[in-house]
This record gives sequence, C-alpha cells and structure tokens, in this order.
Amino acid sequence: MIAELISVGTEILLGNIVNTNANYLAVKLAELGISNYFQITVGDNEERLADTIKTALNRSDIVIITGGLGPTKDDLTKEVTARVLGKELVEDVHSREQIKSYFAGRNVKDITSNNWKQALVVEGSIVIDNYNGTAPGLIAESVNGKKIILLPGPPNELYPMFEEGIIPYLRSLQTAVFYTEMVKVCGIGESKAETMIADIIAAQTNPTIAPYAKDGEVHLRVTASATTIEEGRNLVEPMVKELRKRFQNTIYTTREEVNLEDVVVKLLTDNKLTVALAESCTGGLLAGRIVNVAGVSSVLGEGFITYSNEAKQKYLGVDAETLKSHGAVSAETAIEMAKGAAKAAGSDASIAVTGIAGPEGGTQEKPVGLVYVACYLQGKVTVQELRLKGNRQKIRNSTVIYALNLLRNCILDES
Repeated sequence: MIAELISVGTEILLGNIVNTNANYLAVKLAELGISNYFQITVGDNEERLADTIKTALNRSDIVIITGGLGPTKDDLTKEVTARVLGKELVEDVHSREQIKSYFAGRNVKDITSNNWKQALVVEGSIVIDNYNGTAPGLIAESVNGKKIILLPGPPNELYPMFEEGIIPYLRSLQTAVFYTEMVKVCGIGESKAETMIADIIAAQTNPTIAPYAKDGEVHLRVTASATTIEEGRNLVEPMVKELRKRFQNTIYTTREEVNLEDVVVKLLTDNKLTVALAESCTGGLLAGRIVNVAGVSSVLGEGFITYSNEAKQKYLGVDAETLKSHGAVSAETAIEMAKGAAKAAGSDASIAVTGIAGPEGGTQEKPVGLVYVACYLQGKVTVQELRLKGNRQKIRNSTVIYALNLLRNCILDES
C-alpha cells in the first residue's frame, strides 16, 4: 500500500509552526510497512486543497490529511474532502454529544454556534472519537475504494487518535504483518556504520535494514514482512544477532522507546552508583537530558554549570595554573572538573564537558567544535577529545550524546 500525507495550514507554509505531524506519521507508516512517496503542505485555500487531494488520490491508496478540522471559516478540510468525493456533510449525533461533554467537563456553558460545525462528518465515513479535543477524525472512501483519513492538527490530539483509532484500521487493510526492531548504535558515525553492514544491505530481501542518522547516533531499523508476529520476530532475530556481533557494545538498546539517557540511568541504578555533572559549553543541556528519566533523583544529586574560569575554580576546585597553562578547553581542565564535581557532590561518578561550541571563539590550535569530555568513576578518570562539526546547537547536542555514552562505557568496563 502507498500512503500520501497532506498537511493543511497556511501557518505551516509561513513557518509559524514546525510540522512535527508529518515526521510522526512518516515514522509510523514506515513501522507499519506502508510506503510513503509524497508529503505535501497546502495552505487554507479551497481550490488548491481540492486539487491536492485529487492528485493524491490518483497516485496513492491512502491519503492522510492533517489540520483544517477546527470551528473557524478557514477550516475547510471536511468541506473540500466531501466535495472531492461527491458526498454531503451530515451531522453526527455522537460527535455532537462528545463536543457537549468536552465543554461540560471544562465548565464551559456558553458554547458558540461554530463549534457545532465540528460535529459535521463526510457522509458514510467512519468517525474516530477525539478524547483530547473537539474535532473527531474521519475515515472516508472514494468510489474506487481509496481511503482518505482526516486527522486534527494539534499533536496532542493527533498522536493518541492515530495510535488508538487509525493504526488498528490500517493494520486491518494489510495482508501481511510487519515486525520491527530498532537497533540503536552510539559512538559510530553513519558512514562507518553503513560500511560495516554494506554486505547485509546489498543482499537483503526479508528482513530489511534501514539506517537513520541522529546526533551522535545511528539507528538501524530491522523490519520483516510475515504472516504472524511470531514469524516476523523469528526473521528479525538472526539479523539483530548479527548486528550485535558486528557492533558489540556500541549498541545500547534494541527497543524503540528506550533512549541513551534511560540506559545510563539504569546502569547507574543497577550498579548502585551516584553521579554528578559539570558543564561548561553545554550549559545545563546534559542535565536537562538526563532528568528526562523518571526516578533519576535516586542517582543524580548535583549538577554544576561552570561557564567561566572563576566558576570552575570556585565550585570544582580547578587549579588556576591548569587554566593558565592549558586553557579552559583542555583535557587537563576536563579531568579536574570531573574530579572536582565528584568531590563536591560526594558522588561515585561524574561527567564533565568543556569545549568551543561557536560560532566564535575558535583558533587554529583550538577550533570551533573542539570538546573534551571526562568521566570520573570511583577514582579513575577517562577523558575523550572530540572534533565536532555543525552549528552551535548541533555541537552542544552531540557533546551531550558523547558524554552520556562515555559514562555508559566506563560503567560497562568496570562491571
């Protein structure tokens, strides 16, 4: 099956909002084994939207349209879809009750008349309840059996609706089952990772491997087409085993929902270790990443943002002579930062980062992107020099990944 994505909204075209819905839906379609060849964004214009839908129906089996289901005059998606399909809009009594209940739950008694527009649905369509808003989703069918799926624009409404109502529907249309595992690799670049599995990719049939590059990571999606989940799992398992053999400890998880910080916090917890953080160029980004994990307070007690040399001396005990002789961006300073953070916090482990994120501040000897990451673990310090590329935000994001991975490797080496 081939699906096409249409995002509706002038605000997307103008760049006022970032279209995260298309990214989310593309990932989900890939997981379902549904091909996606086109993604289109169209403004709130009736004729252009109609032409876009007609074109999509000519070349795709499923058309997924997001946005334009609200109560205002410029929300035209249902109206245009009905016109393209040659159908009427009719009121859905159940949806009207859902809208009434939504407002009642928020103690809104004066419901404006335009809100009832959202209870209108394309004649003969399947209505998908919206438990997080007032616009229901719809699944409509053209005369030749092609499907149009209408979804609300707000991500907090679209995501749960797609998970609960649309994914089961799409699976019911498929004759095959698609089973996927995500192998997440850290510390190896995309080109090297692809080279390491070039022979597998060249010979692949079923299952297949698709590499995705992330900041400091490479994700390898292994997907098998089968008649049952069990059969798919059996096809994927040998491939994942081979990837483990080749990438070894650079693989930190094979679970889609698990992130690097989850793995690090679990390692700290399982080994009964506490950690402190000392950040210069990342300025709290590392702390922000690790506190994404629920329960991190059991292993993380303190973090230090020591951007200036004075702060490095005051809070971490970095020696003035070290800063004078080697500079703030040096292996020697990173080592002293790591030791000082662990001592100040009384922790078993620490991570320290110092570097030049740019765009200014670099020299020939110490260019933008030069970063030192140090890990202290129970008396031993390991330091890593990085030469990162990209803009300021990318360098900082990559530094966080390398810092977390260094801590992960240090714990694994001592376990």
